[in-house]
Amino acid sequence: MPNLSEEEIINGCLKNNRMAQKALYDQYKTNMYTLSYRITNNFEDANDVLQEGFTQVFENLKSFKGTSQLATWIHTIIARAALKKIKHRIRFEELTEVEDSHPIDWGSVIDVQHLEKAIASLPDGYRSVFTLYEIEGFKHREIAEMMNFSVNTSKTQLHKAKRMLQAKLNKNRK
Repeated sequence: MPNLSEEEIINGCLKNNRMAQKALYDQYKTNMYTLSYRITNNFEDANDVLQEGFTQVFENLKSFKGTSQLATWIHTIIARAALKKIKHRIRFEELTEVEDSHPIDWGSVIDVQHLEKAIASLPDGYRSVFTLYEIEGFKHREIAEMMNFSVNTSKTQLHKAKRMLQAKLNKNRK
């Protein structure tokens, strides 16, 4: 398959060119699957999200304005699809004020595998917000919009996720 530029891939996809669609899918599938899995914490759900998300990408590509990078646009679609997939499993708590006066001490060395397991073991709401904010780089406002709750709820979920992760990581160090 020839090496296509992003513009050629987009134009080809808009014309329903299968080669361009495959090039787009191949370019982003691994990162988007990883995002899907981190949010859903389930291989089957992540596969469903990937399929549903890319269907949305191809159906809505005509609305891509180029004001952001294509990867960012796809990333948002996949994140929303993953959140939609697990929405019924998430329970949110909102505090009026998040106390961040005591920074979390993660220690000097963290075992990556243990950290990944600890993140995966978080409740769905905590894990989703932690993943979107700390790993994927979304802002609280964006997370709140995606998940249809307040910015404060996003901050609360992140705060609680970090506290729970700290407890899990400290437990393993002993």
